[in-house]
Amino acid sequence: MAGRASGAGGRKGPGRVSPTAPPRSFIWTRRVVLTLLTIFAATPLLVMVSSSLKPLQDVSDRFRWIPSSLTISPYVDIWSTVPLADYFLNSLIVAGAATGCSVVIATFAAYAVSRYRFRGKRLFTVTILSTQMFPGILFLLPLFLIFVNLGNATGVALYGSRGALIVTYLTFTLPFSIWMLIGYFDSIPRDLDEAALTDGCGPLGALVRVVVPAAVPGIVAVAVYSFMTAWGEVLFASVMTNETTRTLAIGLQGYATQTQVYWNQVMAASLVASVPIVAGFLLLQRYLVTGLTAGAVK
Repeated sequence: MAGRASGAGGRKGPGRVSPTAPPRSFIWTRRVVLTLLTIFAATPLLVMVSSSLKPLQDVSDRFRWIPSSLTISPYVDIWSTVPLADYFLNSLIVAGAATGCSVVIATFAAYAVSRYRFRGKRLFTVTILSTQMFPGILFLLPLFLIFVNLGNATGVALYGSRGALIVTYLTFTLPFSIWMLIGYFDSIPRDLDEAALTDGCGPLGALVRVVVPAAVPGIVAVAVYSFMTAWGEVLFASVMTNETTRTLAIGLQGYATQTQVYWNQVMAASLVASVPIVAGFLLLQRYLVTGLTAGAVK
C-alpha cells in the first residue's frame, strides 16, 4: 500500500504544470517579441534582395514588393558601372593586412601583459582601454596631418596609400584586441607555460606551441572583429584613399551620379560586399562566441 501511495503521489496528473516551467503568458510574450524582432531584422534584407533582382524603374520610379519581372542584370552590370573588382581587391588587401598585423601584435602584447610583471603594466592596460572612450573622428585630422607631413619629409607617398589606411585601422583594432586577449590569456593556466619551459621551450616557443593553440577561440574572435572593422569602415577610407586605393565601402558611392542613382545595382553590390563577412561569421561563429565570452568574463 505504501508503495502504491508513493507511486500514485509521484505521478503528474493530466494538465499539471511543472513548478519550474515558466508561465504560459511569458512563453507567448516571448514568442511575439521574437517574431516582431525577426520581422524587423529581416525586412531590410528582403528589400535588398528583391531590389537587386528588379529593373531600375521598379525601384526608382515606384517601389514594388513584387517586381514586374525578375532579372540578374544588376549583378552583371555592377562590375562595369564602377571598377568594383578593384575596390573589392583593395578592401581585401587592407582588411586582411590590418587583421594579420592586429592579431600578431595583440598576441605578443597580451601575452607579455598577462604573463610578466613590469613597471607601468597597469598604466598600459588602462591606457589601451581608455582609447575606446574617444570617437574615431577625433583622430581623423591628426592622422591626416601625420601622413602628409611624413610624406613631405621622406618623399614616400603615405597619404592615399593602402599602407596608411592599414596603419589607421590598426589604431582602432589593436587596443580592443589587446584588451580582449589579455583576459583570454589570463584564463589559460600558467602551468602550461611552466611545463613547456621545463621541456626545453623558450618563452617564444611556449607561446607559439602551447599558449596560442589553447587560445585559438580568442584569437579568432580578435581576427573577426578586426576584419569586420576594416571591411566596412567608411569615414577614414573616404579621406585616406584616392581613385586607385578606394575601398569597397566607398566605391558603392559610384553608383550614384548627378542625375540618377542605380538603386538596383547598389543593392546587388551591397549583397556582394556582404558575402565575405557573412560567410566568415557563419564559419567562425563557434570560436567567436567562445572567445568573446571568455575575454569578457575575465
